[in-house]
Order: sequence, then structure tokens, then C-alpha cells
Amino acid sequence: MPKRPRTRSTTILTVRKDGRVAMGGDGQVSLGDTVMKSDARKVRVLGEGRVITGFAGSAADAFALLERFEAKLKDYPKNMPRAATELAKDWRMDRALRRLEAMIAVADVENTLLVSGTGDVIQPTDGVLGIGSGGNFATAAARALVEHSSMSAEEIVREALRIAGDICVYTNHSIVVETLGGD
Repeated sequence: MPKRPRTRSTTILTVRKDGRVAMGGDGQVSLGDTVMKSDARKVRVLGEGRVITGFAGSAADAFALLERFEAKLKDYPKNMPRAATELAKDWRMDRALRRLEAMIAVADVENTLLVSGTGDVIQPTDGVLGIGSGGNFATAAARALVEHSSMSAEEIVREALRIAGDICVYTNHSIVVETLGGD
């Protein structure tokens, strides 16, 4: 039986700083060792502009998760952490959902959460969260920039994603960033 080409991930990064949260992602979609698309939009604003989400992994699986997360946000419109927890419970318990190969990051003005198919809902202590194949590179760069620069959350996300794009072959420089808070 021929081996299915592996869909590679992406890089999504969230940074909290000075009352603002910024989430950004690159635009590359890879199938095996081929770049299939370079300008995908993997960061979305949901919940009537109150929540930012980003996904890494299989695009079709991620869209299925985003739809379910959006439904949970409608059930719990003023409680994004509860919506994320309910999604994680469904994801872990439902046979079809358990097979999804994706991960999502979600953020509102108060919380940044990683939601995974194993039932994890994790909030980073320092407000920096990276997921996807370049997530660790972007996270390391962002932590250094938060600590040693006066850059805004949005500027840090853009620069850290640019650095990750220079290192990770599954990450490019077609960057989209969304922000909440402040002003």
C-alpha cells in the first residue's frame, strides 16, 4: 500500500504584553516535501471579535475543530476557557474527533490556551504560546524579545515568526497577525 504524504504543520504564536494579546501564523501549507500553498490564513477572529484562534496540523481537521469551538463559544459566550474545556472534552471522548490531527491555540483579553485532542487545556505562565512545527523556534524568539526589548506584542509576534520562518522549512514569511486588548 503506498504511503500517504504527511501533511506538515505550521507555526502559530501568541504573545501577551502590556494589556494586549497578539496571535500570528505563517501561511505555508505543505504536503510531504512540497509547498502546496503559501498564503493560507491560519489565524481567525471568532466570538464576535472577542477571541482569536490559530491552528496547526491537518487543515481539514483544524477547520472541523474551529467550527466546533465556535459552537462552544455560542454556548458559553462570556466564558472562553469554559468553551475551550468543553471542546477538549468532546475532542477526547468522541471517536471521530479523536482521530483529528490538529491543535488549536485560543486567546481572549484575559486567557491564552492550548487545546489538544488528548484533552489538554493548558495556559502558559508567561503568556507566550507557540504551536506547530516551528512553534518552539517562535516561542524561544518571543520569550527573548519579551524579556529584552520594548517591542509591542504584535511586533514580537511578527519578528519571532520571521525568525521561525528562517529556521523551520514548514514555516514561511507570509505572516498574518490579529490583536485584542489595549486601546
